Amino acid sequence: MDSLNLLFEGFGQAVTPMNLLWVFVGAFLGTAVGVLPGMGSSMAVALLMPVTFSLDPAGAFIMFAGVYFGGLFGDSTMGILMNTPGGSTAIATSFEGHRMAKLGRAPQALATAAIGAFIGGLLATMIVVFFAPKLAEIAVMFGPAEYLALAVFAFVATASVVSDSAVKGLSSLAIGLALAVVGIDGISGASRFTGGAPQLLDGISIIVITVGILALGEVLHVASRIHRDEKLTAVEVSGRPFLSLAEFKEALPAWLRGTAFGVPFGVIPVGGAEVPTFMAYGTERQLDRRRRRPQFGKGAIRGVAGPEAASNATSGTAMGALLSLGLPTSATAAIMLAAFQQYGLQPGPMLFERNSDLVWTLIASLFIGLIVLLILNLPFAPLWAKLMLIPKPYLYAGITVFCGLGIYATSSSIADLLIVLAVGIVGFIMRRYGIPLAPIMIGVVLGPLAETSLRNAMMSGGGHVSVLVSGPVTWSLYGILLVVIVITVWKRLGSRARRDV
Repeated sequence: MDSLNLLFEGFGQAVTPMNLLWVFVGAFLGTAVGVLPGMGSSMAVALLMPVTFSLDPAGAFIMFAGVYFGGLFGDSTMGILMNTPGGSTAIATSFEGHRMAKLGRAPQALATAAIGAFIGGLLATMIVVFFAPKLAEIAVMFGPAEYLALAVFAFVATASVVSDSAVKGLSSLAIGLALAVVGIDGISGASRFTGGAPQLLDGISIIVITVGILALGEVLHVASRIHRDEKLTAVEVSGRPFLSLAEFKEALPAWLRGTAFGVPFGVIPVGGAEVPTFMAYGTERQLDRRRRRPQFGKGAIRGVAGPEAASNATSGTAMGALLSLGLPTSATAAIMLAAFQQYGLQPGPMLFERNSDLVWTLIASLFIGLIVLLILNLPFAPLWAKLMLIPKPYLYAGITVFCGLGIYATSSSIADLLIVLAVGIVGFIMRRYGIPLAPIMIGVVLGPLAETSLRNAMMSGGGHVSVLVSGPVTWSLYGILLVVIVITVWKRLGSRARRDV
């Protein structure tokens, strides 16, 4: 009850005309920056941080709440409409979301994303209110061996689930891992796979790979078919900015499952919401295979609902981990930590005692930000979707320009523009031969985590391999992975036998 009383006091501070204005402005600006290719939610927070320095701490963090969730929705908006996610957390959402958009269901895809973001963020923030002090217990259970098991689980599960061919799935994963190890080795300091180019010593940015594989690869793919596929010259956009009852019932289980994936990952420092979004996507795809009429590959609404709820649920509990532990579990949370320090505040257990009013005002503003975001973006869904009506030559030329501008704005490097072109060509070839894109992205995101965890675990265990399976968390993850592999192989052998008959 103490938490509820403090939360209501926080609402009393947050629900003022000026603070509501800051939440609205933050949500709008966060979405606007998030829709730009290569920017993303973390970039939105970073770019808009100077704007808040003239505000008092309460007003600044209330505005950050709007920017925080607005940037996440902006990430998924352009992923759905243009297959150009603003950040890596929206990659999984873009797979089925963009297919829905190409079938004229862009407003429904955006509405699914908006409602999923609201449900995931709302449930996660409610957990923060009641269980923030206990969230540390989950993070304490994870050491290097557990992180490695988690990464291996994501690697194999994603590669085996998202493609009908295990060879293609594993090939895509290998490409992702190869891109992830380029640059200086963080432990030994040796340069790897740079070809003597100093521009590659820092590695290849996840932004460059995301924009190249998903955006530029899509542009090249469309350009290669634009005169042969008449469907690419016009896209019918339905103006219904809401979901029908049947669509809502279809999406609801995926929203809840995605939230369940995202909540615990907010307190585990694995870099953000990429892991739970891909796990939610893989789960929904696996469940879809059991249906009489599978929808994945045809614009499955559950393929949007699950990852989007997972992304915002992770972000909600990440804020709880930041406030209660001082632990930034994602790039956006790290930037928020810098914002706290700018005001002379240090997140952690003492923050709740020394600045209780500010903390509970911020938590209350998270709820308000989610509501404002839903109100703001549901009516705008048809407006965003009308971008699909722009003639394809102009539309994809514009996407190419924004891709280049987004990449150059983040690094001011000509080399990154050349790299994104090369990666875009790889993305085009993968589309041409039906190689799935999800494994390459999960390899890029989790490759460094898996490598570092493996080496740290082996060093801490004196080089004994047994340290990699020395705890109940690793046993559980590897056990579940084995069950997934057996079931997948069994089903594919069964389907092959039926085809032979």
